[in-house]
Parts: sequence; structure tokens; C-alpha cells
Amino acid sequence: MIKTISKVGNSQGVIFDAALMELAHLQTGDELNVELHEGGTITLTPIRPRPSRAEVARVIKSTLKDYARTMKKLA
Repeated sequence: MIKTISKVGNSQGVIFDAALMELAHLQTGDELNVELHEGGTITLTPIRPRPSRAEVARVIKSTLKDYARTMKKLA
């Protein structure tokens, strides 16, 4: 995909159209890590929040409860 650097106020930027945002699972306001590599390559990596230990524990507990009978049969 080819994009053109555009003037945005006193800065420059690259516009991400709706299709690119959807394909990359990005939303307005998402944070990106910007890395500059040797030779001038730039990579943008979305910063995705990780679930807390409490959230992971809650999901595991809920799953075990929902599938208790299946888990007993598998044991």
C-alpha cells in the first residue's frame, strides 16, 4: 500500500483510511510504538493493553464453571 506524507498544520502525517484502520484493528486514539530501523525503515506497532491478572483469573474461573462437566469427563 502506498501512502503520501501530507501537511497537517505545522507537521506532516500519513492518513490511515477507514479500510486500513479496520484491517489493522485500529481506532482513533490508539497508541502506536514507532521504531526507526537502519536504512530508514519505519515500523508502527499498536500498543495493546494486556488483561490484568484479576481479569484472567475471572475468565478462567468462569470457563471452568461453564465447562465443569466436560472437564470432569476429560480428567
